[in-house]
Amino acid sequence: MGLTAPRRTSTFRNWAGNQVCVPSEILRPGSVEEVAAIVRRAAASGLTVKAVGSGHSFTDTACTRGILVSLDRLAAVEAVDTVRCRVTVQAGIRLDALNRQLDQAGLAMPNLGDIDRQSLAGATATATHGTGLGLGNLATTIVGMDIVDGRGRLIRCDEHERPDLLRVARVGIGALGIVTRMTLQCVPAFDLHAVETVEPLDGLLDGFEQQMAGHDHMEFFWTPGARRAHVKRNSRTGEPRRPQNRLVEARDKMLYENVAFGLANRTVRRFPSLAPTVARMTTGAAARRDFIDASHRVFVSRRLVRFYEMEYGVPVAAVPEAVRRIGALVRSLPSPVTFPVEVRVSAADDIPLSTAYGRDTGWFACHVYAGTPYLAYFQGVEAIAADYGGRPHWGKLHFHDHRSLAPLYPEWDRFQRVRSELDPDGTFANTYTDRVLGPVGPAESSS
Repeated sequence: MGLTAPRRTSTFRNWAGNQVCVPSEILRPGSVEEVAAIVRRAAASGLTVKAVGSGHSFTDTACTRGILVSLDRLAAVEAVDTVRCRVTVQAGIRLDALNRQLDQAGLAMPNLGDIDRQSLAGATATATHGTGLGLGNLATTIVGMDIVDGRGRLIRCDEHERPDLLRVARVGIGALGIVTRMTLQCVPAFDLHAVETVEPLDGLLDGFEQQMAGHDHMEFFWTPGARRAHVKRNSRTGEPRRPQNRLVEARDKMLYENVAFGLANRTVRRFPSLAPTVARMTTGAAARRDFIDASHRVFVSRRLVRFYEMEYGVPVAAVPEAVRRIGALVRSLPSPVTFPVEVRVSAADDIPLSTAYGRDTGWFACHVYAGTPYLAYFQGVEAIAADYGGRPHWGKLHFHDHRSLAPLYPEWDRFQRVRSELDPDGTFANTYTDRVLGPVGPAESSS
């Protein structure tokens, strides 16, 4: 079987380095049966269990003093249905590996974010998204799931078997069980025509909704203090591919966006007065690009510079005012901000704990260089978002708890009933779920 001796190190650190915990064990099961056996043993012993993928959440959602279960060995593509454009995969697969294997099968995810190092289970459980008003977050592609519940039972749900559970469980933030397998609704592989420019911020915010609706995928990155922003517009195309020159891509993506950008942030951390100059330089260094390539290669960028992040979803119409208010906030802060604000959009969905539940959503993601102060900045952004009914991304930093979150989600109680059914004893609870969801309560009957 090859489970499962605990790893030599018992310390877990997330990608950003801001979350650290010391579990009692770190286990790497290689089968669904092993996952279920771990959960049954933990439940019988009164231990808690948390699953972890690549550790790309900025919150303590995976932290535990109990058993930490890595899904790294559950990362296979199990079945491909090219007729229905569906793929069944183990939930620990990383997005980059999934994208490569889909491409080989002539398929693709309909949308992606700009980082592909997350596990599929982690990305979908936190409602991770890309950009495009006609497209939902990654969890909206799930048409079937297998979940090991809090008693170690395997539960299947899809369009025919427990569709009510499927609708809820697609965004579960690790509180419902350990997802071991998913079936995804994909699309035929497609290419994107990418056009990247540097444009005045005011022009992007004026007529924001119309501009976002005019492209399949559009987003921009704006460093507070700069007057211009780096804009990405990606549109589906049937034209022949014109991929980026590899040397130019290496220069722009690795040298400028990672090496030079990391150096600039280290410089500002030591000499804060240089922040406005760095903001202008980093925006100005963004090159104009015009190329056509496979969708997953266009969507994704390599991110080597570590950072902390907060992201809020608000009604699309609120984005221009909110972004301008963030600019005013940054001017008042005691510490400079050198990382850009990323602005995106996505479609409404019907998943109870999805950040885009019931409304087309505009997003602003705020970042700071890892190891630098962020409290005043992020608290200020959260206060701005609150004026528009903002919902925080589940995998990114925020200061809400279950009392302030519940009113933001019309089907909050439905999720809590499913949680009580699948994990009545709190086997999957931790400090994070206690804070954002509250303690597990008794199951209630649905009306």
